[in-house]
Amino acid sequence: MATALVILPEGFEELEAVAPIDLLRRAGVEVTVASLGDNRSVTGRNAITLHTDTTLAAIESGRLFDLLFLPGGPGVRHLRADPRVRTTVLAHHAADRWLAAICAAPTVLHDAGLLAGRRYTAHFSVANELPAILADERTVTDGRLLTSRGAGTATDFGLLLVEKLVSQEKSREIAQSICA
Repeated sequence: MATALVILPEGFEELEAVAPIDLLRRAGVEVTVASLGDNRSVTGRNAITLHTDTTLAAIESGRLFDLLFLPGGPGVRHLRADPRVRTTVLAHHAADRWLAAICAAPTVLHDAGLLAGRRYTAHFSVANELPAILADERTVTDGRLLTSRGAGTATDFGLLLVEKLVSQEKSREIAQSICA
């Protein structure tokens, strides 16, 4: 069974987190949702509070997942400021695992030095930091790097994650079942 780690900081964008988590779980992926902070309850930008499975601190040091997924929103500043996130990103990259980031979260990948010479997209609000954004693309795949623009592309992105972790057939099956 494929595994995924989703790291939620305070101020995460709810649609960008919940849609991919839901679609991955529908596909049978073992998704671990970890709060960046010490509290397992994390409140998003629109005051929706999610109860996570664990905290990032409680995940065994060095544990790798098949996919590391970072949602966007104003909480990305917390992801960027926490050295554990950079360490986790780099460990997954070194192990050739899938890295997924949506909205402003590709800036975390940029901070880790992973976007140079790569194809990616992100939210227009971070275009000054990420000048090579493919602004017209809803999702972009470049090797094991998966990126998406924002809340409006969260379902497309979740289905892409399912395609990469499980299969194109499973992604199509789920898309049909949710009328995507």
